[in-house]
Amino acid sequence: MRASELRVVARCAAAATCLLVVAATATAQQTPPRPAGGIYSCTTADGRRLTSDRPIAECSAREQRVLNADGSLRNVVPPSMSPEERAVYEANERKLAAERAAKADAIRRDRNLMARYRSESLHQKAREAALDDVNKSMRISEKRIQDLAAERKPLLDEAEFYTGKQLPAKLKLQLDANEASTQAQRELIENQKAELVRVNKLYDVELARLRKLWAGAAPGSID
Repeated sequence: MRASELRVVARCAAAATCLLVVAATATAQQTPPRPAGGIYSCTTADGRRLTSDRPIAECSAREQRVLNADGSLRNVVPPSMSPEERAVYEANERKLAAERAAKADAIRRDRNLMARYRSESLHQKAREAALDDVNKSMRISEKRIQDLAAERKPLLDEAEFYTGKQLPAKLKLQLDANEASTQAQRELIENQKAELVRVNKLYDVELARLRKLWAGAAPGSID
């Protein structure tokens, strides 16, 4: 092949390469990549359907759907809110979250209660054990009052020698201490009596709840 012919072939090859590059560039420009952040879509108040690669200002007061590149739904963006509306919304969300937590706690409590007491007899044994602990403490206090009374008797006998006179400081101190200890034990017994009432009430409430659960009530459904 002559040199002039070779030069013509080279120019044609270069031109073809340039055309391929231009075509590829044009195709890339005509088909922009899908935005990584998703595609926002909404319908305006007048019925127009809009799409964008970012939140759509014209739909700020309306719900916007965010789509993945394949067209599947990624999430839904609620309408924009004023500061006042946002405060109300957040307060409501906190309330709902608290209610959900309380519900979950009630379910957990009922399930634990049923796991602990599978029969009424087991619950009664637990009640008796709790009451027995309080009764033991009460008996200890009652015994202490008896001991204090025995300790006080010789002190009172000694005090009779000082009728109409001022008691010696040591004797008075012993009598006062004895009386204070006795009074403390009496108050403790009253507290223990109140504890007996509290424990019985607690087990009464538990038993009423358990009877409903044993009968088939769903955990967390009992007020």
